[in-house]
Amino acid sequence: AGKAFRKFLPLFDRVLVERCAAETVTKGGIMIPEKSQGKVLQATVVAVGSGGRGKNGEIQPVSVKVGEKVLLPEYGGTKIVLEDKDYYLFRDGDILGKYVD
Repeated sequence: AGKAFRKFLPLFDRVLVERCAAETVTKGGIMIPEKSQGKVLQATVVAVGSGGRGKNGEIQPVSVKVGEKVLLPEYGGTKIVLEDKDYYLFRDGDILGKYVD
């Protein structure tokens, strides 16, 4: 997967993420059918842009880093397929939050 990101880097305040896999089994071991699975809103940051320009013209860095887990909005983002894997491109401001260990 590392080679794909050398070919594609987000620009400005864009963030490339990979959604986490949906849970298909409950903690009790019951299989969850596809129609009943919720939309996955958690993702891992794969690549980030250099940042957007502020009102005074200075570049403001992106608020997340590669490898961090983030919470995405239910709708939005642009789907991108790199080496047969699905990734999503969001603006930094669209990301709802990040998980802290």
